[in-house]
Amino acid sequence: MLTATVVAIMAKTPRAGSVKTRLCPPLTASEAAALYRCFLLDKIEQVRGLGSAQAAIAYTPPDGRREFEVLAPDFLLVDQRDGDLGARLAQSFASLFASGYTAALAIDSDTPTLPTSFLRDAVRLVRTPAVDVVLGPTEDGGYYLVGLRAPQTELFCDIAWSTTGVLAETIRRANAKGLTIACLPPWSDVDTPADLEQLRRTPDGGESGKARHTRGFLARLGGRA
Repeated sequence: MLTATVVAIMAKTPRAGSVKTRLCPPLTASEAAALYRCFLLDKIEQVRGLGSAQAAIAYTPPDGRREFEVLAPDFLLVDQRDGDLGARLAQSFASLFASGYTAALAIDSDTPTLPTSFLRDAVRLVRTPAVDVVLGPTEDGGYYLVGLRAPQTELFCDIAWSTTGVLAETIRRANAKGLTIACLPPWSDVDTPADLEQLRRTPDGGESGKARHTRGFLARLGGRA
């Protein structure tokens, strides 16, 4: 019997001025929000396609629930609640485990070209009794995915988020607790104009339809992004 596993996309409501602000310029606030909405649509399709785990969205702010009901009507929706990213991650995991799941993955919404095979490996690893923590490193020193088999609030409190030391500090804390860590291959997220340019140059890796919403939006922007 498979472990009761949930894969939750950490998501913000795609509103102009609230998401992907570091991409302005070259994008306008409205274009940045539209691009982020495409990121979400691609990630929703990817997670839905896994099939072997409950699909969920952990959303913020609380009044954005209706938009996610429209974007992903078949997904479990979890309110991230208040606080910095660490507090919201901890609260999202607490809600998922309180709902009865025995393994949970939180993934970002900024990696539209992430190979689906990475997510499948993450689901397999987080179901492995010998593994306590699964991490998917980003090339900027953070992570695009974290998976747990039990709440681990200490991994998220008082972290200097959006710095190059996030992954290293998370690993240090996990090791200090005696937790067994499994790491996925690194991948790049999209936060800056340089990241956006790299995204434009990144091939789809042979996965048919991958990042189709994002690719279509960038094609419509043409040379502006």
